[in-house]
Order: sequence, then C-alpha cells, then structure tokens
Amino acid sequence: MFVCPGNKVRQEVSSMPGVHQQSVDQIVEECREVAGLGLSAVILFGLPETKDAKGSSSLSANGVVQRAVEGIKKANLNLLVLTDVCLCEYTDHGHCGVIENGEVANDATLNILAEQALSHARAGADIVAPSDMMDGRVAAIRKKLDENSFSDVAILSYAAKYCSAFYGPFREAAQSTPQFGDRRSYQMDPANVREALKEVALDLEEGADMVMVKPALSYLDVIRAVRERFDVPVGAYNVSGEYAMVKAAVQKGWLDEKRVVLELLTGIRRAGADIILTYHAKDAAKWLKA
Repeated sequence: MFVCPGNKVRQEVSSMPGVHQQSVDQIVEECREVAGLGLSAVILFGLPETKDAKGSSSLSANGVVQRAVEGIKKANLNLLVLTDVCLCEYTDHGHCGVIENGEVANDATLNILAEQALSHARAGADIVAPSDMMDGRVAAIRKKLDENSFSDVAILSYAAKYCSAFYGPFREAAQSTPQFGDRRSYQMDPANVREALKEVALDLEEGADMVMVKPALSYLDVIRAVRERFDVPVGAYNVSGEYAMVKAAVQKGWLDEKRVVLELLTGIRRAGADIILTYHAKDAAKWLKA
C-alpha cells in the first residue's frame, strides 16, 4: 500500500489498475476492508512531502508511513503492519542509499536506515522490511531496535533482491525512479543463484527473522533453493511488473484473471514461499472465500 500526503486522497496508479496512492485516512479505511477479507498483513511504502539527498523525511515521527502505522494500530484491526525500510522513495536522486562521489555509499547509509526502522517501530510497526540491499543493514537495524527496547519487532529482509526489469510500475507508484544510472551496483545479477544463498546466509547471521526473494515469477528456482537451504520463513514478492502484465492481458480479454492469478500464486507457494507479497491479494482473498 502506497501512503501519500494529504486527506481523502485516492489516486490510481496508471500502470497498476486497482492500486492507489492514498492518504492516511484512506489507507486506514482500506485496511478495514483488508482485515475483513481475512488477509493477515499489509506493507506500507511512503511518498513523502519533501525529498533531499539523504532521505531525511523518512525519519520523521510525523511522516506518512509513521502516521499510517499509528492510524492502523488505533483502528484495532487484526492485521500485522509491515513497513518498507529504504531511501529510494525519500531521496531526490531516487537511489536506495546516500550518494558520495557519484556512487551509492553503503556504510554512510546504514545509520539512516536503522533510524528509519526505529521510527517505524516507535509508530507501532510489527515487522520492518529493509529492501535497500546495502551490506550490513540488517545488523545495523537489529542493533538499533534492540538498544531501544524493540527486540520484539521482527525483520523481514529483502535478502535476494535482483536488479530486475519488472519494477517499472512500482517506480511510478512510489515515485522512486533513479535520476541517474541504475541499481546494478547493489542489487543482484539476475543470472546468479549462488549469490542469493550467500546473501540470505549473511542476513540471517546479522539477525533477520525472515527473508524475501524479489521478484517471484522469474525467480521460482531461487525461492526453491532458499527454501531447501534455510529453515526460516521465506517470502516472495510478486512485483509490480508481474501484476501489470496480468492486468494488461485481462483488459485485452486474453486471459481469465481469476484462473491465472490463482495459478501463479499457487506456483509461488509450490516453489516454497511461506509468505507472498502481492498486489493481487484482495482479489485472491475474495475468490478463495467465494
């Protein structure tokens, strides 16, 4: 779910039919619907009022994500609240970390990410989900949370996040397109499976409670490899481009949406995912309840 500034704002993302940028009040109302459908959790991405080189607005106790978490928690809904921990939505350059000498500076980014996670925990987040792919960020976040008495807040690490062409619609939704270069220096090579296993092992050593593979459909073999190697909850992110392709084909009348969506979600589950993050969640829940 994409949280934006304002009140009574609900703007559909053009490349993702059915997905909206929404103000906090609208997010809370949709969460009531989500909880009523029997879904167990939501994840929040923020569209801030201001951006700068270091993503400073991501740390504000009055930020859009922080206020949305507080609103959902005050509504007493039976939902786990996850928050995306990253800088790309909050930086004016669109990269996931601080820029030094024209490059993403890994170590200079870690404390900002840890402070962002702490602000989410203070707002009431149940799980923080670092998606930036900086080395060492899980350890930094775990240390910061534990030092501030949030040892019960779990970390879902995007441990195997590939440099994928399937993220385009998300970058429209989150307004996070890089202003220069790309993210190949810190996201993973799509051809490499062994590196994914190494990254998962490192994040678990640093304190991750759960791990994510992203994207899902082109990386089912990676999900299976992670599932077979590690005895922890494994998530899979059915990303924006995968969603948009289905929606476009359905609008053309080329696919049966219900059958296709349930088949692809079954495939992700069959590959070994315990948790599926998907924009199809509400529709799938309705179909499965029918």
